[in-house]
Amino acid sequence: MRTIAVVQAITGVLLSGIGAACGGRQAGYDAMGTFEATEVTISSEISGKIHALAIQEGQLLQAGVPVGTIDTVPLALERELLKRKREVLKSRQADIPKQVAAIHAQIAAAQGERRRFDNLVQMNAANRKQVDDLDAQIAVLERQLIAQTATLEEHNRGVAAELAALEIEIARVDDRLARCRIVSPIHGTVLAKYAEAGEVTLAGKALFKVGDTDNMFLRAYVTSSQLSRVQLGESVKLFTELDDDDRRAYTGRVVWISDKAEFTPKSVQTRDERANQVYAIKIATRNDGWLKIGMYGEIQFEE
Repeated sequence: MRTIAVVQAITGVLLSGIGAACGGRQAGYDAMGTFEATEVTISSEISGKIHALAIQEGQLLQAGVPVGTIDTVPLALERELLKRKREVLKSRQADIPKQVAAIHAQIAAAQGERRRFDNLVQMNAANRKQVDDLDAQIAVLERQLIAQTATLEEHNRGVAAELAALEIEIARVDDRLARCRIVSPIHGTVLAKYAEAGEVTLAGKALFKVGDTDNMFLRAYVTSSQLSRVQLGESVKLFTELDDDDRRAYTGRVVWISDKAEFTPKSVQTRDERANQVYAIKIATRNDGWLKIGMYGEIQFEE
């Protein structure tokens, strides 16, 4: 019985020591969470062979700067074919002034004859019928001019419509050629690489993942009692321990508060361990180079 009492006493001391240590540690912060970054998975926008993909995991990429290409030869040949078709269509366009120049010349000649015969009629050197015949001839030529002009204009409208459709085809090929360039939409660090140069890829297949590690977010969880102390845009203090002797402090800003409660994740600690449900919050902070995705951080709400 004495042995059992001694064991119980030692166990009680150990448990009280552990509780005191945990309580002291939690007293220094209001919540804990892990650091996240905005991550973007870059996928191929077109099917084809990867001509180049000059990136490595951990490499810093600039937004909009090409880092690789998909083979462009098939699209370049298609574009050249469309350009040749465009030249053929342009050659089919009618030059209306040249096409109707002969009728204009005939009308001008008939009008000159009409004026000459009109003068002769006035001098009683010709009869009026010859003038009337020339008037009829001029009227016929003018109708021919109108009809031929209308026909040529209709022809040119058809050619113009075909050219417009062809220009759209060329623009579509140009767009696909532009999509052959592999670029990162954000400034960030390559987190994972899924493909290599020489592989054949499909549209929508992931090539690599990049994260904006310059701007980090700490996702933490607060209890309903703490929620009243948290406001969007509020400034909070963040702490992270790199090792036992290096504790770094940061200033963050609350940028998101969940509107729904959830059960406490197993990896998250809060001050009120008795709370069954918590609210997720995200705190934005600038990375000085020491913060890493998945690193734990502590939060202190400013009084």
